[in-house]
Amino acid sequence: MSKSAAKSDSRPVEIPFETTLLVRDRCLCLQAQRAARALARRFDEAFRPLGLTNGQFSLMMSLNRPKPPGMGSVAALLAMDRTTLTAALKPLERRGLVEIMTDPEDRRSRLMKLTPAGRALLARALPIWLDQHAQVEGQFAKSDLNVLRQGLLALA
Repeated sequence: MSKSAAKSDSRPVEIPFETTLLVRDRCLCLQAQRAARALARRFDEAFRPLGLTNGQFSLMMSLNRPKPPGMGSVAALLAMDRTTLTAALKPLERRGLVEIMTDPEDRRSRLMKLTPAGRALLARALPIWLDQHAQVEGQFAKSDLNVLRQGLLALA
């Protein structure tokens, strides 16, 4: 690096406060993060009596399929990498809510399924989700909800 480049890198850069306000008001990523955190807190609180988080509910619901899914399909659905999925499964597995098994068709792959206790807990959690979800949806006009869902799906 040249001396002039080093000097220019060390000078303080001033970003006008108006730019901060512009980003605050227009940044889709920031707004999505804020909304996601608010929703996560809401559902975490609702599921707390069951000892579940909203992420655990979503993970367990993603396993509620006719055939046990593989790691890849669940990770893709939940928009997480396999390492994060493995870490999220561990507490559910320790509680006896989820079983992880070797795929009989590919011994290198793992399949996941809800245990009877997991299905029972998910059945108890579903009415809580339905109630909270109805309350959240009640804050929007139906047409706004459809536009919001379409926009979120387009981004995902």
